[in-house]
Amino acid sequence: MLPLLISEQIRKADAFTIANEPITSVNLMERASKAFVGWFINHFPDRALSISFYCGTGNNGGDGLAIARLLNEHHYKCIKVVIARFSDKQSNDFTINLGRLIQTDIPITEIDAGGGIPDENSAIIIDALLGTGLNKPLAGDYERLVKHINTLNSTIVAVDVPTGFFSEGEVDPDATVIKADLVITFQQPRINFLLPESALHINCWEVVNIGLSEKFVRDLNSSYQFVEEKDIRIILKPRHRFSNKGTYGHALIIAGQAKTMGAALLCASASAHAGAGLTTACVPDSGLVALNSYLPEIMAIVRNEDEPPEIEWDKFNVIAVGPGLGKGADAVDLLSAIIKNYKKPLVIDADALNLLAADNKLLKAIPAGSILTPHMKEFDRLFGEHKSWWKRLQTGIEQAKSLNIYIVLKNDYTIIITPDGKCYFNPTGNAAMASGGMGDVLTGVIAAMLAQKYSPLEACLIGTYVHGKAGDELALPNRLNVILPGKLAAQLPATMAKLMA
Repeated sequence: MLPLLISEQIRKADAFTIANEPITSVNLMERASKAFVGWFINHFPDRALSISFYCGTGNNGGDGLAIARLLNEHHYKCIKVVIARFSDKQSNDFTINLGRLIQTDIPITEIDAGGGIPDENSAIIIDALLGTGLNKPLAGDYERLVKHINTLNSTIVAVDVPTGFFSEGEVDPDATVIKADLVITFQQPRINFLLPESALHINCWEVVNIGLSEKFVRDLNSSYQFVEEKDIRIILKPRHRFSNKGTYGHALIIAGQAKTMGAALLCASASAHAGAGLTTACVPDSGLVALNSYLPEIMAIVRNEDEPPEIEWDKFNVIAVGPGLGKGADAVDLLSAIIKNYKKPLVIDADALNLLAADNKLLKAIPAGSILTPHMKEFDRLFGEHKSWWKRLQTGIEQAKSLNIYIVLKNDYTIIITPDGKCYFNPTGNAAMASGGMGDVLTGVIAAMLAQKYSPLEACLIGTYVHGKAGDELALPNRLNVILPGKLAAQLPATMAKLMA
């Protein structure tokens, strides 16, 4: 896992690296700037590009000055630097890098507080005005300058963090922030890069390694973690000889109504394709023909509205409930019976989440270790309205601890929130997966992992990663704009085989 640090922790990691490598702070800045430049020249190789640097007088500005000098050394011919001198203060590393830059032929312009902003027509603008640790919205000269930059018809590349953007905490949608086409950030992504509010200000971001002490970063034991493919490769277990269907568990999918059988079919199909040894679907009588026609490998328990289905609860390694289940009295009775009779972790999605939202006693009675898989609106029905994703994240941590459950909060970077207060951000998936039924497939995948005796955390990590990875393998090489959930379910075995190779 890649730890995601808040601003204070980043400063501690910088200080530890400086003291214990050892390395001077200005040389660490030089290393970071070289990492930035290495990425930049590979993706913007035209040395004739006109590039303007906008630098503050702190360490972010020092980064900008160093990057300008290094690009000049790489023979970029049209570089200029604008220094926003809105304060009498400047950092030592900024001062050193300004001295180095003066030795080059790069033109330098300074803007004083209240002064005019020079004309700008460069193809690329490098934003190095303010870095991490911002704790209040921009105002005054910085706000005026950023608003001006945002009106320009240039590609904007931010150093580490766009000016005005909070690395963590609530993001004010009305705040003045640099609108960055690209952010090249140091060591690891900032937490707010992974939340939807960032889309207003950041088109894409890239991480460059600057050599901070990895042991120290791990020892900080951050509550926020970024899942990497190597983590899934370690967790995911290949099948072995002399195993059989019983080895891989039995999943029960309780889902579907007469008009919503598609959700049940997709969920059950995903469970089978993700490796559950046996999958049984508890569906209404009217859906039996559809089930047998769609996937004859799935066994069935038939239910009707008049009486509860007969279920041998101990027969199943996991129960997933909710997709297409409905919200009528029969669905309430069925969910109540499941929670009363089944004491292993459940996977709860869709309609079942809405039923829990309407009955707090039922919510508090779900078995320990259960997995809830809400999208944003379902989350807010469960735990109250939220005005920001950061607040939603904090509520998720509180509720996962209080209820002793796992919450899979679906998002571009789906967030797995655990009972011990950790948040794991999943990197896989793409916009082509924004299609009805995709969440039903995810529920089936997670259920299949629990059936195969993965822990709830492992089931969440594998399930979200594999689900998104299958979507990436379908969409990205083939340039597909839309992926249907059924196609993704069928892709799962191939995706998992590649990860286990």
